[in-house]
Amino acid sequence: MDLDVWVPLLLPLAAWPLARLVAPRLAPREASWLLTAGCLVLAAGSTITLALQAFAGLTLVPAVARAGHWSPDVLRGLDPINLPASAACGLLLAGLTVAFIRTAIGYTRWIRALTRELDDHSREPGVVILPGAEPVAFAAPGRGGRVAISSGMLGALSPRERTALLAHERAHLRLRHHHFLVAVTLAGTLNPVLRPLCAAARFALERWADEAAAEHVGDRTVVAHAVAKAALAGRSRPTFALAATGGPVPRRVKALLSAQRRRLPAAVLAAALVFGVTAWSAETALDSVTDLHSTIESAQAGHGSD
Repeated sequence: MDLDVWVPLLLPLAAWPLARLVAPRLAPREASWLLTAGCLVLAAGSTITLALQAFAGLTLVPAVARAGHWSPDVLRGLDPINLPASAACGLLLAGLTVAFIRTAIGYTRWIRALTRELDDHSREPGVVILPGAEPVAFAAPGRGGRVAISSGMLGALSPRERTALLAHERAHLRLRHHHFLVAVTLAGTLNPVLRPLCAAARFALERWADEAAAEHVGDRTVVAHAVAKAALAGRSRPTFALAATGGPVPRRVKALLSAQRRRLPAAVLAAALVFGVTAWSAETALDSVTDLHSTIESAQAGHGSD
């Protein structure tokens, strides 16, 4: 196969510099959409590449060749295949697939357990107040979406800060941020190299909710104080949950307290760069699928003429 087939495996290595470049230059909503889409496309491209390489090795197995009605000798002549590389790709794909399934099952079990736990307090959508001194606050999907907040967290905040914190968590639910979170989590599982980009996407989600809360409250300083105090008071949150204490809190507070400046040229450049990388990965993966299909058809024709 051509060296181009490895491009989708190499492009995710740009995840960290892309994350550093894009996140500060785009508005949180646009950054969330772009980074999440980038994670998904790059993860899909690398997974397709691993699957193609693994399948390419299998095409030389006599039993597989007989089932597919092609000639391994003709196929080997048309497109030299690196068997050690194919075997390594197959093993890596198997391991990542197992991790993907475990993560998906873990999320399903978590959301069911969390729903049952919150049902013990209230089955109605809205705010669920949890007893206990430990400061906890997070947005929970299920039952129409609920905000769980503990008595300890309520006691740690002023009335206006409580309003800001609740507005943040409600924004997560209203804007369907859990779908974004699941997408980037699964993408990072399929390709661990993408985790810096996935972390940037999660940070953008928190910033998006911060901005929504600031718009609702009408005071960015109050939201910044609520985020900072909530983070200092409560240092834990449920797995897979979106919470005001998530992400690099000092960076979020700094963004809230800073004057909003439009950096359109830089934002356009950053967006174009991410879009270009993801489009390149998608195009290369699709081209590889087409090339392998054409090669197998040629090998089938050669097998029929033998």
